[in-house]
Amino acid sequence: MDNALIVVAKEPVPGRTKTRLCPPCTPEQAASLYECLLLDTLALMGRVKTADLALAYAPPSARAYFHRLVPNGFRLIPQQGVDLGERLANALGHHFDLGYGRVAIMNSDGPTLPAACLEEAFSGLDAADVTLGIGHDGGYYLIGMKRLHTELFHGIAWSTSQVIPQTLQICSDLGLSVHQLPTWYDVDVQE
Repeated sequence: MDNALIVVAKEPVPGRTKTRLCPPCTPEQAASLYECLLLDTLALMGRVKTADLALAYAPPSARAYFHRLVPNGFRLIPQQGVDLGERLANALGHHFDLGYGRVAIMNSDGPTLPAACLEEAFSGLDAADVTLGIGHDGGYYLIGMKRLHTELFHGIAWSTSQVIPQTLQICSDLGLSVHQLPTWYDVDVQE
């Protein structure tokens, strides 16, 4: 298989997971909801037959938890890096180092995303250097590429509405063509 699809996830811990949902949720409810979102995301990924599947987890001590959670066939790798950009770049780079020709990485809190969008993340790379799944909040739910472009992960105002404009500007500056996937949402706040 030439394609790898990675999901980034963190161990659901009350008070540290989905805190923007508190209130109306209690910290325990928010953590439980996140685990449900993650399970649904793993099931969604399982519908993609054109890619090997992986989960990049945090913290590194949570390996046993994720080992129990993921279906057979998922590769587990710990997230490495000081910020989100570095963790994304490292997970992508790890899979390119394994020999994959196309690698996409996605969030774990948008389980209603149609599976066709995940397939398109790879087919879009037939004519583009980068695929971007545009989030409703100005971030992205997925980024894919044919080779690692670490510049796309530097100088980004993560978790803001500037992520997409900054990423597109960097792509333009580097001369990278972009295939945009449909806009979709993830679950961060009650609305």
